[in-house]
Amino acid sequence: MKVVVIAGIPGSGSTTVLNQALENLDYVNVNYGDVMLQIAQEKGVVEDRDDMRMLSPDVQKEIQKSAAKSIRERSKLNNIIVDTHCTIKTPSGFLPGLPKWVLEELQPDMFVLIEADADEILLRRISDTSRTRDMEMLKDIILHQEMNRSVSMAYAALTGATVKIIENHNDELDSSVADMVETLK
Repeated sequence: MKVVVIAGIPGSGSTTVLNQALENLDYVNVNYGDVMLQIAQEKGVVEDRDDMRMLSPDVQKEIQKSAAKSIRERSKLNNIIVDTHCTIKTPSGFLPGLPKWVLEELQPDMFVLIEADADEILLRRISDTSRTRDMEMLKDIILHQEMNRSVSMAYAALTGATVKIIENHNDELDSSVADMVETLK
């Protein structure tokens, strides 16, 4: 069994790349945010996904821990791809998406970061009317991707996993998907 964590900042296209790659892979996709949302809704602390980042760090940590336990149970019989964010930008600063207690539960074999140029991400966010996103400057988007790279290497150091970066530029989705499939076969 393998556990692979795929991550990218909002607008990087990580979920799009993953969904297309899954057509050619023997993995079960588990969206970490969906598991967290379900738990938070059951607790009555949020109404929708975009409310999650506004929760206090303590509440987010409690929900993260519960989600990790739930996902670990699902990973006993199948290869798992955990679709998540390495970092979450909150009003209090960046929160690790996979703190130590989550990594201890998941024991991932690999981290795959999906990245794009900051201007591509900004335009994707502006065009996506299905989500409520904070508007950020290009320098903030760059910083967020740098934080993801840094924290994914720290996660890898704690778990012995590898880190692969896949670029997902506009009009090159097929290439990004092929890179993902080749990496995970």
